[in-house]
Amino acid sequence: MIPIPQALAEITARLTAAGIEAPRREARLLLMHALSCTQAGLIAHDEVDQARYAPLLARRETHEPLAYITGHKEFWGLDFLVSPATLIPRPDTETLIEAVLDSGLEPATMLDLGTGTGCLLLAMLHERPHAFGVGIDLNPKAAALAAQNAARLGLGARAAFLAGSWADALDARFDLILSNPPYIEHATIPSLMPDVAGFEPVLALDGGADGLTAYRAILKALPRLLAPAGLCVLELGAGQYPALAALAAAAGFATTVKPDLSGIDRAALVRFRK
Repeated sequence: MIPIPQALAEITARLTAAGIEAPRREARLLLMHALSCTQAGLIAHDEVDQARYAPLLARRETHEPLAYITGHKEFWGLDFLVSPATLIPRPDTETLIEAVLDSGLEPATMLDLGTGTGCLLLAMLHERPHAFGVGIDLNPKAAALAAQNAARLGLGARAAFLAGSWADALDARFDLILSNPPYIEHATIPSLMPDVAGFEPVLALDGGADGLTAYRAILKALPRLLAPAGLCVLELGAGQYPALAALAAAAGFATTVKPDLSGIDRAALVRFRK
């Protein structure tokens, strides 16, 4: 057993040596997970057995994301289960939720393409309590995890999750369509941060040679999926909005864009052209 401050110092030093960003913060989170306690609970502890956190620390030193180690990630104030079958929800993606809320849309039906953890769809269902949503993911393990998240959040009765390729199996129109599709250029994936390139699912990252493959597929399906007065909101990578806007215009849609907190054009709002 060693004192908690000593444990935090050791974990912080090893994470720093491994090149982990925000090592002090992550040290606290890792130790809280090891002790199954909150921040307040961590303060209440005097000592910890190093065996409680040593295996977790060893995993993080390899750059395995902390969210995969703890199995949880917060998004839009909600707690989501995560697994290596899904991308880890990121704060930038909350820009899509903000864009929908800013639009004033009150959708009765929603569709989330490439749902992953279900974070986008479930956050919107949380905000629109009279709506029903469908989430689709190519990976059956991701669809199953999203359904589990829906049940944990008390939203299971208003959501359905399916495994499939985009919306190929659907024959319905939706008031709101959401997607955080794979948009990283194939050739640049190996150069991403090791936490991402080495652990997050390539299927959810690889956007093809130019990063736009998924957008083309979604825009091709959009005329039969989007209700006439509906809204589609797509997450973008940095610098992708002009290309997406051109693709959308060629498909008969009008677009606007909402930047994230860093000023990057993050959420493309796509509607039928009037």
